Amino acid sequence: MKKLLIYLKDYKKETVCAPLFKMLEAMFELFVPFVMADIIDSGIRQSNAGFVLRSGLLLVVLGLVGLFCSITAQYFAAKAAVGFSTKLKHALFDHIQSLSFTEIDTLGTSTLITRMTSDVNQVQNGVNMVLRLFLRSPFIVFGAMIMAFFIDARAALIFVVTIPVLAIVVFGIMMITMPMYKKVQAGLDAVLGATRENLTGARVIRAFHKEEEEIEGFEEKTETLANMQLLVGRISALTNPVTYIIINAATVILLYTGAVRVDEAMISQGQVVALVNYMSQILVELIKLANLIITITKALACANRIEAVFEVQSSMEWETLTADGRTEAGSLNAEEAAGLNRADAGEAAGLDRADAGEAAGLGRADAGMDGQDLAVEFDHVHLTYAGAGAESLDNISMKIKRGETVGIIGGTGCGKSSLVHLIPRFYDATKGVVRVNGRDVRSYGMEELREKIGMVLQKAVLFSGTIRDNLLWGKGDATDEEIWEALRLAQAKEFVEAKEGGLDAPVAQEGRNLSGGQRQRLTIARALVAKPEILILDDSASALDYATDAALRKALKELSGETTVFIVSQRASSIMHADQIIVLEDGEIAGCGTHEELLADCEVYQEIYYSQGN
Repeated sequence: MKKLLIYLKDYKKETVCAPLFKMLEAMFELFVPFVMADIIDSGIRQSNAGFVLRSGLLLVVLGLVGLFCSITAQYFAAKAAVGFSTKLKHALFDHIQSLSFTEIDTLGTSTLITRMTSDVNQVQNGVNMVLRLFLRSPFIVFGAMIMAFFIDARAALIFVVTIPVLAIVVFGIMMITMPMYKKVQAGLDAVLGATRENLTGARVIRAFHKEEEEIEGFEEKTETLANMQLLVGRISALTNPVTYIIINAATVILLYTGAVRVDEAMISQGQVVALVNYMSQILVELIKLANLIITITKALACANRIEAVFEVQSSMEWETLTADGRTEAGSLNAEEAAGLNRADAGEAAGLDRADAGEAAGLGRADAGMDGQDLAVEFDHVHLTYAGAGAESLDNISMKIKRGETVGIIGGTGCGKSSLVHLIPRFYDATKGVVRVNGRDVRSYGMEELREKIGMVLQKAVLFSGTIRDNLLWGKGDATDEEIWEALRLAQAKEFVEAKEGGLDAPVAQEGRNLSGGQRQRLTIARALVAKPEILILDDSASALDYATDAALRKALKELSGETTVFIVSQRASSIMHADQIIVLEDGEIAGCGTHEELLADCEVYQEIYYSQGN
């Protein structure tokens, strides 16, 4: 929790004023039993109606001032808590966005959603309650005890015994329930994960008639969560009855002691009433404190879960621009920033040469020529996903010239997407080097590298808004002419023109109001708006019919000769006209060449081609 408190630094005034006004309210509240004692002893006992009236007005004033202090404290506490949670959510979102695909895959989407929503809200409630009650409740408890000593020291000893006993009960329950609340939140993650999975795959579940199995699995997770919540709830529920028993027992003893002291003429009846009032105040505040501790326990458990996300650091370090225009690696030394296991500094930069000319980021003696002609180079690249038992890519080496169209084909799970994900550095190669324009991708800054690459992922993802809003993701200042040109190339112009509103036609979340083919064409247009140097289409035409697919490939040939296009597909017809075709099998290159060359001597390509009825 300590690490999260930095997000309260802009609310120092509120974090001071909220408890301060609550303590002022508590001070006025502590005077009420004294006034009541005076009303009984000096007003009612002596039949002094004027004194009773004046004291009654004083009680009203104390109540109004206390109300003003309470409302003011509530305002400052709410402002600080909401501001804190806002900054925390922004920081958490930014941190998650900084993580690589590896960390996001490891953490899991459902867990991240829970921690950004439910956990942050619990921490917000914790901050709010702490600012309002954390000082007020102990102040009332100990203030009531001190005021009791002013009335009668002997009777006040009951308070001295009662308060520690109550503290042991309350804090003991807190220590038991705190780890249990962590398990409850973990159970909530499991339920949310199952819910998300079922909603996302609803059609698949129905297609395979797995509704009953999924319902049983969901009910099992829900029942586990419910049982954990019931257990921790029962333990927490002990707080109120146990504290009531202790307080009521103390009140009985106090009344008996007070009666004896009154009979001995040591204290008055009004003072006995004041002592009972102070005991009642202690009861109310300790119940508040118990509820506060439950809230704090939940908040601390959630805060620890949020901190755990912040502690996860990206396995990638990007180059950052210094004041003099040079780049330097984030927080790692040169060898670590290169991500290689070589011994000397030259090798750690991702190079295999000793001289300064070769140190420009190229891996061949004819480095100057390669740097001008090569768009992408894979140099003995291996990739193993975190937690995986085997490599997804094994010793991939190839050179792609600038302006070439490259087709990548292979069976399901052969590593096609893994290969192209290394180019924009969604993942880092575990061995070897990937170069863009002759430079190791790890020597680029994130923005610099991603600006060169237009990426269309397998799953077409659109955001709620308009067509124009979605296409401007590719280039924020794109003109309508540039947008329409991108739509034309992506074969999306016709259906966009037919929609009411054109570019301003609404798009539902994830593009649910569009067909699969329309979504894919819009995502391709979004990438084309930016006019990237490298365009990667990762099986992004799978929902298109053959005619539209052919028209798209024909349109892509109109792109500037400097644009290098990667087309990942399982259709041989989609990549057969590429300048170079890479055939993958089990993470290895099974063949490389033109369609005619591969059809002549690559068995894997032949099998794919003929099995599709070509």
